[in-house]
Amino acid sequence: MTIVKESAPHLRRKASVTRMMVDVLIALFPTLVFAFVVFPLNTLWIFLISMASMNACEFIYVGLRNMMPKSGEKHSFKEKFIYAYKGKYHLSNFLTASISAIIFTLILPPGAPLYAVLIGAVVGITLGKLVFGGLGSNIFNPAAVGMVFAKLCFGGQYVTLQSWYYTIPKVDGVAAGTALAEVNGGALSNLGHYPLLNLFLGQIPGTLGEVFKITIILGLVYLLIRRSVDYRIVVSYLGTFTLLMLIAGLTVHGLNNSVNPFHFTAYMLLSGGVLFGATFMLTDPVTSPINPPSRWIYGIVAAVFTVFIRLFAALPEGVGFSILIANMVAVFLDHYEWSNPRYTWKKFLAMGLIVVLSALTVFLVLQFGGVYHG
Repeated sequence: MTIVKESAPHLRRKASVTRMMVDVLIALFPTLVFAFVVFPLNTLWIFLISMASMNACEFIYVGLRNMMPKSGEKHSFKEKFIYAYKGKYHLSNFLTASISAIIFTLILPPGAPLYAVLIGAVVGITLGKLVFGGLGSNIFNPAAVGMVFAKLCFGGQYVTLQSWYYTIPKVDGVAAGTALAEVNGGALSNLGHYPLLNLFLGQIPGTLGEVFKITIILGLVYLLIRRSVDYRIVVSYLGTFTLLMLIAGLTVHGLNNSVNPFHFTAYMLLSGGVLFGATFMLTDPVTSPINPPSRWIYGIVAAVFTVFIRLFAALPEGVGFSILIANMVAVFLDHYEWSNPRYTWKKFLAMGLIVVLSALTVFLVLQFGGVYHG
């Protein structure tokens, strides 16, 4: 038997990594077009800066990693350049950096200052990917790393904008600017401020790519048909998120009769980056687990942390942070001593316990914590 050492993603079917990346670009295209339609100049500048900086970092990294060793002989710059890049910088390097740049563009608000975009993009691809060894070796989603860094450092300097195409009351002044800010902290009366149809059609405040759900769903359907993403991650994430939010909605309804639990759940599902994250970020084959049972657990864990952050933390969003946490858990799930493709009763028990204990936590904290009372 011959053992072949390869970098992630580890494919178990007849498909190429390049084809998968092209599929992701095709799936992202409608959402990117919508962003250009609504905020043309802002999207253009953010897109260009993200693409240029992330691809430049990728290119420089490949060159530094494959520098010509010192031998005492003098070589021209051309010789050194050819030695460093010929056969070592591939189309996949460009495609992966471009995908990260597009996703990073779409998870930023249109009012993000350009210096924050530049710094966030460089930090995202450097700390989220290149320090781990580059293509196929990273454990974190680079776009999520860049977004979280930009949010924590520059979120207070984001500018509110008005859309000329859609009537958007306001764009929240933080990196995860969404309609979720209207319900965070117990302001339940604002749940009706944005009708569900507006949430679905993108007539709400939010980041460039998260608001128009039709293009995101189209991208998801395309990726599922092409089998470029694993349905297990999508189903486990969205299913667990919906279930826990429904339990939260029912609990809040018991405390405040004016809150419709189903409207509460739909509002949370359509707000923020849940659908976008589930489609384009959580399903990243490099940062997600290898085996099917582990992918179910991976999606469940990400959903639990998204719910906890949204309901109990100081931040109204939570998708970006939960994806990074799930990325860390994926490393644990892939440990060779217990990672295998077989479904066992222990794995089903683990999934059930995670969901049940999380649901119990949501109920108890909302019931007795006073967060959403009256």
